[in-house]
Amino acid sequence: MQVLKIVLEGVTTSFRYPHFMLGTQPSFPLPPPATIYGHVCSALGEWIEPDGLTFAYHFTAAGEGQDLEHIHVLSASSGKLPGGERKALEGNINPFRRHILLFPQLTLYLNRPDWIDAFRRPRYPVILGRSQDLACYTRIEVVELKQTAQAYFEHTLLPYAMATQVPAGVVALMPRWIDYRDRRPVFARYLLLQQRVTTDQMLRFGDQTPLFWSDPTAPSMGGLPLGLWFHTFVGANDEALAMA
Repeated sequence: MQVLKIVLEGVTTSFRYPHFMLGTQPSFPLPPPATIYGHVCSALGEWIEPDGLTFAYHFTAAGEGQDLEHIHVLSASSGKLPGGERKALEGNINPFRRHILLFPQLTLYLNRPDWIDAFRRPRYPVILGRSQDLACYTRIEVVELKQTAQAYFEHTLLPYAMATQVPAGVVALMPRWIDYRDRRPVFARYLLLQQRVTTDQMLRFGDQTPLFWSDPTAPSMGGLPLGLWFHTFVGANDEALAMA
């Protein structure tokens, strides 16, 4: 299978938990699918229909830290300004600490190799996470993936259903996709895998031996290629997308 492979590097990024509003802003350790969707749309310059689009990625950061920021919380006002004019809004400054990831690197795989020119000349500034997290593409190419029964997975998302099969990872509820026409997010559970796990360490049920997509151009570990699990943005959860 031919896919578009994009390597992105930056200085900082942060993937905020959508349900934290005040006091602190923790970051997911891996980018949510909704972040990937927004990034792809930014490169293409338009909101694209997510149907049929699949992605896989490998994400790392060299470190992490905290930044002190503040937000203005506004509300309608019934008071008046010193000149006697009615105030429309009033508010307070609320400081909070934001968890940031340092020197992130994202290797993104898309099942749209025909979009290579769009990423070579992105329509909008390249960012990952917040609008101030500027980044750049250091490698853009079309690669031919291989199928293999043995591979290693790390620093990536796996389907929630694999939580019973993989001896590592943390389950998290993440934004899967945001429909910007009505601004309604869709959430799904994923297995966030940061440490390395080989297919030999995964539990298997039944006699079937699944095949996984792998990237022959990525570094191999212990003779095993890097495994990729492709996800969708809409429709039914795709626990079997990466299997033959």
